[in-house]
Amino acid sequence: MKMTGAEIIINTLIEQGTTDVFGYPGGQVINIYDALYKNRDRINHILTAHEQGAAHAADGYSRATGKVGVCIATSGPGATNLVTGIATAMLDSIPMVAITGNVPCSLIGKDSFQEIDITGITLPITKHNYFVNRIEDLADSIREAFQIAKSGRPGPVLVDVPKDVQVAVYDFEPQGIVEKIPLPKADDASIDEAVALINESKKPYIYIGGGAAGLKMGKEIIELAEKIDACIGCTFMGLSAVPDDYDRFLGMQGMHGHFASSISQKHADLIIGVGVRFSDRATGNTAKFAKGTKIIQLDPDFAEINKNINVDLGIVADVRDSFLRILEKVDKSEKPEWKNEVASYKIKEEEIAEKAAKMAGSRMTPKMVFDVINEYKLPRTIITTDVGQHQMWAAQYSKFDTTRRFVSSGGLGTMGFGLGAAIGARVATNDPTVLITGDGSFGMNLNELATAVTYNVPLVIVLCNNGVLGMVRQWQNLFFGKRFSNTVLERKTDFVKLAEAFGATGMRATNISEFENAFKKAVEINGPVVIDTYIDKDEFVLPMLPPGGSIDDIITEKGDDANGKN
Repeated sequence: MKMTGAEIIINTLIEQGTTDVFGYPGGQVINIYDALYKNRDRINHILTAHEQGAAHAADGYSRATGKVGVCIATSGPGATNLVTGIATAMLDSIPMVAITGNVPCSLIGKDSFQEIDITGITLPITKHNYFVNRIEDLADSIREAFQIAKSGRPGPVLVDVPKDVQVAVYDFEPQGIVEKIPLPKADDASIDEAVALINESKKPYIYIGGGAAGLKMGKEIIELAEKIDACIGCTFMGLSAVPDDYDRFLGMQGMHGHFASSISQKHADLIIGVGVRFSDRATGNTAKFAKGTKIIQLDPDFAEINKNINVDLGIVADVRDSFLRILEKVDKSEKPEWKNEVASYKIKEEEIAEKAAKMAGSRMTPKMVFDVINEYKLPRTIITTDVGQHQMWAAQYSKFDTTRRFVSSGGLGTMGFGLGAAIGARVATNDPTVLITGDGSFGMNLNELATAVTYNVPLVIVLCNNGVLGMVRQWQNLFFGKRFSNTVLERKTDFVKLAEAFGATGMRATNISEFENAFKKAVEINGPVVIDTYIDKDEFVLPMLPPGGSIDDIITEKGDDANGKN
């Protein structure tokens, strides 16, 4: 069937199972948008307020479903506006395809209007990218982009298509959805070595990351924990992989992780890492991390083995296959002493929380806010966040009962990520979605409120408004002599009026009773709601490992420098 290049792009997206795309039109993609119009009964386009919002929406769409998210932008500034969103997806291994238009091939390299070398710019932040200068290669390039994006360790792929390729005509032959490239299976010797290390362990700690969450391995993780009497901790990206109410699950570890999770990891004699990369925020001082502890690392990416932490056994293969073979072979065992030790750490964590609650008195604290959210949120609610203190409070206090319910920027830490991602997650799943944001992060991309209102996307936006850039201020408070350089915002923005100006519902909460009433109303409203929630500017995210510190230096309460010494 003869089609223009623009029509081939849209039909190939549909062929690959794409039902929704996010983007913003412009001169060098106007043919693509014409093809979208002609196929609007088969593929839905969401017009965002900014291309960065489109990239974050495609990212959130993918995180909530596991499908490949798709965004479209024109050449020049349209393409460069995608860069932060592409980098965000790359750092968190999120499958995404970004399609950009470019000037005709005859004008490439001549500094023509809105020409940019977007493939050169995005080379370090994509798994692969394509400059398609022949229409004969167009459909297969898009198919390959989808395959690469979702295979192995997932990530973003960019396809740049010049204008003359979009208007050229060529035969299009529909094909099926491309399958993932199969990962190699681990050899029997590696599996046996892992089994031996686990069988020898007296204090095992199963450590799960974004790779385990993406593969929905919660059930298998729990089976192994039961079989070898282990506890479970996770990275920031591993949140929601295992239900929070599972008694062996200790929560997030690391710089702002749960006390019991981080301390248990320190005292374990074996760490079984599943889809984790041992990032600096998780390890702290690498010279002191897990000293004397044996480590097994299961990962599909060879580059992650021994990159940050030297491990005793790295298995680069299909993670689920390797894990299931290990699970089948290990001996069933009971470790009552280890179980009791972990229980003592959980008691200590509860004591720290009780002390913090007493010190807070009657003022509204982040924990109170999340207690309300956990109680009144609807079933299957997705929690999305921006980046800052509110993000860490969400990671510490949110309760999840199923996988892919936590959508947040981990590796890049992108302020302004949340609103676009929340829109993408809600469009993808139609599940209730709550955005946790701060006044600093929200200000970066609040223009996407226009998108949420235009498409009547039901979102509850909990704006933790403390009038400061809280996380940077916390560091200034603890480590920079309280020199609050440019972290006091002193903005006069009325977020309730702002929400109403966009056409959303605005509410204000100055105490926990007002927040409870507002949140209960918000979850019933069919449209976006902003709850301007006042938080004290000197609230801290605790526990915290100081920069360059280790778990030995853990700070568990305000006024202490390194009071853990565990």
